Amino acid sequence: MPSGLVALLDDVAALTKLAAASLDDVAGAAGKTGAKAAGVVIDDTAVTPRYVVGLSPDRELPIIAKIARGSLKNKLLFLLPAAMFLAALAPWAITPILMLGGAYLSFEATEKIAESLFGGIHHEEDVTEIKDPGELEKRQVSGAIRTDFILSAEIMAIALADLSERSLPMQAVVLAAVGIAITIGVYGVVALIVKMDDIGLHLAQRSQTGVQALGRLLVRAMPTLLSGLSTIGTAAMIWVGGGIIVHGLEEFGWSKIGDWIHDLALAAEHAVPFLPSVFGWIVTAAGSAIVGMLVGAPIVALIHRLKK
Repeated sequence: MPSGLVALLDDVAALTKLAAASLDDVAGAAGKTGAKAAGVVIDDTAVTPRYVVGLSPDRELPIIAKIARGSLKNKLLFLLPAAMFLAALAPWAITPILMLGGAYLSFEATEKIAESLFGGIHHEEDVTEIKDPGELEKRQVSGAIRTDFILSAEIMAIALADLSERSLPMQAVVLAAVGIAITIGVYGVVALIVKMDDIGLHLAQRSQTGVQALGRLLVRAMPTLLSGLSTIGTAAMIWVGGGIIVHGLEEFGWSKIGDWIHDLALAAEHAVPFLPSVFGWIVTAAGSAIVGMLVGAPIVALIHRLKK
């Protein structure tokens, strides 16, 4: 075999190894940064099903597909270029923006908690009063995409903050990978959730006794699942929001709150003989949630007063 061809094949093999390593690097970074945005992802999954309330069942999946396309557009066409601009020209602004996002998450979660405890704080337009199906669908989709934009911005900001030591091209690729993967995951789960009762009804009509029982169980579990998702989403928002604020304060040199939470988590780990890391995480999440409520409560009170 000619030496030139051998050299070419060696180069191709080296490039292939480099590409494989780069893909592994992207996958690893995307998984790590996506995991840090888990709280926002859970809330996104919990929030979206309410946007198909009052709509025809045969339009549920097309509407979710429209929202998913809008979510991808939010992430890839608007938020990704904005994130790259910040990373290149104003990296100092990432932490304050993250803290603002954390304050927003804390406000949203605290408002939901206050609404469930006291009522009369959070008011939304009753879209089920809209009679025109086309207008109702348009309103729901646009509202969902607006909400998604805020949550997607927080997801991208959390991911970007974890990529500060990477090159700009790698940051862009990882952010795009995170955005695409999270969008597919969130709206795939949402589609399954909103169709779970239809799947249950279909199974309940089958002749096999076991299949019928499973179908009835799915139908009965639907309200509990949605309520549980809402609760989990609220909890995730408040501990993620508080955690972002605590981490941001540490970046600015105010580490006392973070140290206090860390010391309590260590004390919990040493006090419990089994699953110490789990109890340490619970204490850390609870401490972050307390910070989130302390930040969110004054904002809720201010907004409520301004509405009055």
